[in-house]
Amino acid sequence: MPHPSQPPDRVLDLFAAEGVLERLEGGRGTSWRAGDLVLSPGHDESEAWLAPVQARLAVRLDEQSPRSVRLALPVPARDGNLTVDGWAATRFEAGTTPCRDLGVLRATAHLIHAHLASAVPTRPVELGTTTDQWTVAERQAYDADAALRAAADRPEPGLADLVVRLVAELEPADLGPEQLVHRDLAGNVLLDAAGVPFVIDLSPAWRSPSWAEAVCVLDAVLWLGAAPEALDDWRRGAQRQAMLRAALFRLLSDRPCDVERYAALGLV
Repeated sequence: MPHPSQPPDRVLDLFAAEGVLERLEGGRGTSWRAGDLVLSPGHDESEAWLAPVQARLAVRLDEQSPRSVRLALPVPARDGNLTVDGWAATRFEAGTTPCRDLGVLRATAHLIHAHLASAVPTRPVELGTTTDQWTVAERQAYDADAALRAAADRPEPGLADLVVRLVAELEPADLGPEQLVHRDLAGNVLLDAAGVPFVIDLSPAWRSPSWAEAVCVLDAVLWLGAAPEALDDWRRGAQRQAMLRAALFRLLSDRPCDVERYAALGLV
């Protein structure tokens, strides 16, 4: 019997996926390998603009010598579409291992965001039009009233109170220029066979790199075993404001949310 979360036959057929299905670690744990492809759910047709940009950048990064960072290469379906029933495909990279080193993750964030800023100089009109839980929570993290309303409807004990306290600490701050960023880097950076960071599951947002890096640091402390002291640099000034918005984003997008885990960080 097929696993309930594995790609259905129609998706496998249109992507011409071959080989035994293998569930992959990393990211949200929802991606599957089929031969030389990685299939990931949760993609909307409105993301079609991203794949050509990502493909061009992936090729350009692979042509650099020496390579400093790499990006997964999107693969279209046989009908030319880049998504099939919410699934998208990228080329599988053999010999990779998950990266859990926060220093490498932060360096990768700086590199990939510099390249994304060059590749996409203006905000795509299609960006942020989806209604998935991450895009909605991202908007709420930058809208105090929306964050409070969303938290009030959540059943997890303590979540609404923690969101109220985080919102109370928000202040106007210059987080830097907004650009295309990867809002889910932690868990989505692998090291290739040569040790070069290989970025997968590009989750696009038009925010400041400081905020995207704050999300990365927060996730690394919560889920990848990074030392809690990694948050110390994010407890004052503009970096604190970026971290507060990162915490709101994660609290409101996690379903269900482990509220105690966030509260233990002592951000407020």
